[in-house]
Amino acid sequence: MDKVIKDLLDTYKVTKQTRDFLSKPLGMYIDGKFVSGNANETLDVMEPSTGKHLAQIARGNEQDINDAVSSAKQAFEGEWAAYKPRAREQVMRKISDLIRENLQTIAELECLDSGKAISGCKAVDIAGAANVWEYFAGWATKISGSTRDTSMPGEYFTYTQKEPVGVVGAIVPWNWPFAMATWKLAAPLAAGCTVVLKPAELTSLSMLYFMTLCEQAGLPKGVINIVTGKGSIVGTALSTHPDIAKVSFTGSTEVGKLIGKNIADDIKHVTLELGGKSPMIAFNDADTDALARATLGSIYFNAGQVCSAGSRLYVQRGVYDEVVEKIKKIAESIKLGTGLDPQTQMGPVISKAQQQSIMNYIEIGKKEGARLVTGGYALEQDGFFIKPTLFADTTNDMRIVQEEIFGPVLVMQVFDTEDEVVALANDNEFGLASSIWTQDVSRVHRMVPQIKAGNVWVNIHDPGDPNMAFGGVKHSGVGKDLGPEQLEHYLESKTVWINIGAKND
Repeated sequence: MDKVIKDLLDTYKVTKQTRDFLSKPLGMYIDGKFVSGNANETLDVMEPSTGKHLAQIARGNEQDINDAVSSAKQAFEGEWAAYKPRAREQVMRKISDLIRENLQTIAELECLDSGKAISGCKAVDIAGAANVWEYFAGWATKISGSTRDTSMPGEYFTYTQKEPVGVVGAIVPWNWPFAMATWKLAAPLAAGCTVVLKPAELTSLSMLYFMTLCEQAGLPKGVINIVTGKGSIVGTALSTHPDIAKVSFTGSTEVGKLIGKNIADDIKHVTLELGGKSPMIAFNDADTDALARATLGSIYFNAGQVCSAGSRLYVQRGVYDEVVEKIKKIAESIKLGTGLDPQTQMGPVISKAQQQSIMNYIEIGKKEGARLVTGGYALEQDGFFIKPTLFADTTNDMRIVQEEIFGPVLVMQVFDTEDEVVALANDNEFGLASSIWTQDVSRVHRMVPQIKAGNVWVNIHDPGDPNMAFGGVKHSGVGKDLGPEQLEHYLESKTVWINIGAKND
């Protein structure tokens, strides 16, 4: 471990569990044990606030996927299949409890791995994940079919029953490593499925630590398998494996399209939660203070690396200048720093490559004629920091308005009428999320059906609850995570007809 990293751990007094975990070889988790992988190769893990070497993880290959899928299939057909619904619920509740008991350690690993600010990570990512496990644990005992009446001549007893689809292949992104993995694990386990999960190669640490908690909870071997490595190798092998019944992916639209093509021939179940360029729409009667504060939990949260972030803001002319100034003030007050610092409001972006990509978009915005209000530069220091950035006076034909920047960059545009802003908001390939800011309830009810997005929030942006489904339309994906809707993606409906026949007396 690099001396700079050791000093960082000392300065912020990380837990003994974090230190111990980072001091060990970090293998992938297959069939109930940590293994180095068939190739015995590794990938370096860099800490984003310093740019220094943090750890090494195993670099998986196709044979590792074969081993993991075989283990998951054996568990699905064997020990996990024998678990009654209440037994599944109990082990999932234990997992939820252990996440809460280890919240500080998980958050430390997540922050070191991804650069997240620890205060928000603990409250949103990790505590939220515990809530998701608890929520879906309750569903394990509530999955049911139904009896049906039919109009066929004769006497029949007819009903439907729900059955788990089988082994699930899950692929998660680097921006929400622990939270997104939880979204991909809890629902299938509640349904009775088993899972092979591939974390992002940049952020695998928290899920490897999580498997030690699953062992403590008594989860049978093979129910969850973690294979780390390159997406082009491990992700492709997972999504195309013949024994994978369903693929669940969160990530870029570009990769999502490739996965969709990969699985088409096998006709697998699939859900894809992809990119976003989510509009926030503010009318003259909006609470502009609340709107400006909302950017802290939206575009400037997690350094803007949030698929549902309110990244384009349309403001009615009467309050446009006022909103520009209020957001400018908030953006300039945001404290940047290492994720482990409890005072940090915004950490670094994930990598040098991501930092450069964001800076390229900022330069594009300047050339396109947008007005740079604040920010727009990277900090000249170790780590991958970018100042919170605000562009005003944009137009919908600009690339910075149409394309997902995935960084702390907000673009603003003025509008005059309701019809105009609906057209502007919908003029984008993405349709993940949106928010409307107004006190006019009638206007809200007119607009909600017109906004082409999977999520519409009013006077708030990006709230979340395990009971509320999340997912997009258009190029933002297909299917839903969370809520009762997610369970349906992991269940098959079987229809049963029993011919009762005539009486023989």
